[in-house]
Amino acid sequence: MSKIKFVLVIFIGAFALLSFSFIKSTQKSEGVTLDAKRLFAQFYGKAHLLTQISEAFQVKKVAPSALENALSEARLAYKKVEFLIEYYYPSFVEEHINGAPLYHAEKYSTHSLVKPPEGLQVLDEMIFSEELSDQRAEIAILCRTLENKILELEADFINKSYSLEELIEASRMELIRIFSMGVTGFDTPGSANALPEAASSIQSILEVLEKTGKLNEATLELFKTAIQYLNSNNNFDNFDRLFFLKEFINPLYAKLGKLQEELGLNAVVQFPNGRNPKSKNLFNQDFLNPYFYTELTKEEDNLDLKSLGEALFYDKRLSKNQDLSCASCHRPELAFSDGLKKSQSNIKGKTVLRNSPTLLNAVYADRYFYDMRAFTLEQQAEHVIFDAAEFNTEYESILRTLASNPNYVIHFEKAFGNQEISRDRFSKALASYVLSLQSFNSSFDRYVRNEGQELSDVAKLGFNLFMGKAACATCHFPPTFSGLMPPYFSKNESEILGVLTSPYSLKKQIDSDPGRINNGLHYEEAWIYEKSFKTPTVRNSEKTAPYFHNGAYPSLELVVEFYNHGGGAGLGLDVKNQTLAADVLNLSKEEKIALIEFMKSLTELN
Repeated sequence: MSKIKFVLVIFIGAFALLSFSFIKSTQKSEGVTLDAKRLFAQFYGKAHLLTQISEAFQVKKVAPSALENALSEARLAYKKVEFLIEYYYPSFVEEHINGAPLYHAEKYSTHSLVKPPEGLQVLDEMIFSEELSDQRAEIAILCRTLENKILELEADFINKSYSLEELIEASRMELIRIFSMGVTGFDTPGSANALPEAASSIQSILEVLEKTGKLNEATLELFKTAIQYLNSNNNFDNFDRLFFLKEFINPLYAKLGKLQEELGLNAVVQFPNGRNPKSKNLFNQDFLNPYFYTELTKEEDNLDLKSLGEALFYDKRLSKNQDLSCASCHRPELAFSDGLKKSQSNIKGKTVLRNSPTLLNAVYADRYFYDMRAFTLEQQAEHVIFDAAEFNTEYESILRTLASNPNYVIHFEKAFGNQEISRDRFSKALASYVLSLQSFNSSFDRYVRNEGQELSDVAKLGFNLFMGKAACATCHFPPTFSGLMPPYFSKNESEILGVLTSPYSLKKQIDSDPGRINNGLHYEEAWIYEKSFKTPTVRNSEKTAPYFHNGAYPSLELVVEFYNHGGGAGLGLDVKNQTLAADVLNLSKEEKIALIEFMKSLTELN
């Protein structure tokens, strides 16, 4: 299946409602009536109250605590209806209701318009900040905007007919969201009210699904116990996210998946995404569908094609000087990285621009390279082929080389059924091999899948820090622990960290690489992409030193220390639009060690 690229354009007012009207509920099973109007009305009511209090706060008639309480209540009300609103209107929610508090760019023809963030996350960050009193007018405007945006959804949302298929699928996606973006604090950047909000979400799912009469006693009890656990363990820094994952999130996700099978329900995918709805565990090897991310289809792929791709991957004769192969920069023993600060060039004494990232799980992305200039694995390979500093060749030359080699003629015949050697077939073979380089079989994966693997207490602490206090998972999302965003897993994030030219220099200086703003895509020549780089995976990071795009950090200890200080801005440098929070994490020596131990537990086992 070709990689699906889509843009959902949402207009204001009537145009928004018109676009929403085309989202149809699946009616393959008995329809389930849901009191969506009640849930939605509660959310709108709390949002309206928030607007009133924000306007009173603007003229200094109420205390900051009143505003904080109003926002918290509005967010809790949203969490009760989030699983449905996010399921049907994900783009609208990201844009207006609960998107990340970061500037974003919207593409218009050959350029982009940079837009400020709005919605609940922005308000959470502002209202629970020390600069609250300086933002009175802006907060009031954002609250009024939020209320108006909620109204734009009202008519379509409350008049929907909800099917059982959709309710269960929306619930499963919400479980992913709760674990990967809720309890991590991603969703609550200012208040850290993540745990009460998670309890609110699960409580609402329970109430809605219980009315269907389809949940068995064991599943009902598990929902109730999960809510009790959240309510009884509400300290953000000390919350045991690993226990929560193993005892509640994964089992509930599996039970709802089993219910779908027992009832003969299809998992209704409302919008294209990379998740495999048939998987029963967030850390299963089949949780994501690799063919969503590549032009190669599952039907085309086979072992002979992979074998051909592997031969191509290690063949230096494909480069112009016949001294570079893909494996030159992606060595298997180094988790398919190369151990160099910046990878070697075909030009003697020169390097390429950046560090070589691992190819393990590289397929799970919608953008490739640190500057995100390629959109598929096939495009990624083409950039290497044409780049003057790398292969410095062209397809015509490569195809001649392959056609003149009897072994390759046999390889292509086995893979495709005849001896034709073409650019398309070359790309498919290489993609097949890179797609096969998957890594979901670490000691951590086996532990959370209950496969008998033990995990040290230090690694367990490290995971909880990674997912909580240390805020690593707000950029490195599970299960890939990269910038591939849940719960749709269809979009990669890039971040501005303020990475230094050297962590050892007494005079701190930001690396000069312009990053994404200079990736050759004119519509991304926006200031918010200056020194912005794709967020790589931390899986197998034990083997992929040195780190960051410039390879300036030779150890995980130095990387953790950089983040502990709040990136470049936290070190006192002027970093334009740093997306990493500049707050000092105050990690202890033991906590730093634990973080590294957890990352080492993500190393693929043989």
